[in-house]
Amino acid sequence: MRLARFWADLLDREVVDDPGGAALPGTATQLGLRFVESSAQREAANRMHLHLTSTSPADQQQTVARALALGASHLDLGQQPEEGHIVLADPDGNAFCVIEPGNRFLAGCGFLGEIACEGTREVGLFWSAALRWPLVWDQDQETAVQSPAGGTKVAWGGPPVAPKQGRNRQRFDLAPTAHGDQRSEVDRLVSLGATRIEVGEDGAVMLADPDGNEFRVLPPR
Repeated sequence: MRLARFWADLLDREVVDDPGGAALPGTATQLGLRFVESSAQREAANRMHLHLTSTSPADQQQTVARALALGASHLDLGQQPEEGHIVLADPDGNAFCVIEPGNRFLAGCGFLGEIACEGTREVGLFWSAALRWPLVWDQDQETAVQSPAGGTKVAWGGPPVAPKQGRNRQRFDLAPTAHGDQRSEVDRLVSLGATRIEVGEDGAVMLADPDGNEFRVLPPR
């Protein structure tokens, strides 16, 4: 899968065959990514994108050059010349940013510094409880959570949130840990404010968070 290979090369990870797709396993502090084939058309802008960090201006330019060589392209989203981040699109047209060095919010977060999402404060609070990750930012309706071990942050930009159009092309997949089971985890998430949608043929349970974003709870493997 071309997109998985692009991100594996850019993040310096291995591609692992996964049922129905390809996975880029993460670590205790860097979130894993998973890619699946889809014929769904993009009906609106993605509601999440990745932020990659830089240690110096030269490092930022090296990351951009490497991404372009792997098949990325520059993307104009109306950013101003004085803004330090550089916006690119991966080979599938998904936007991502290479953040300028010295960004204090992402200090110490690692190369995959952030998954930046559209979303309300309510959904940030939901995901903090769902993941059992502390809320590390809560200001002006913007929220962010981070694993107790540190690493990649997941952030929500607050209102206004664009109206949702169809199912999201990107979503979170949760894999219950060995000490829990899928059913009890689904029940817990519903008690926190999630909504049940359906059970897939593979046994994964599709839910929606309080903003209506789909996510799945995977069956035990």
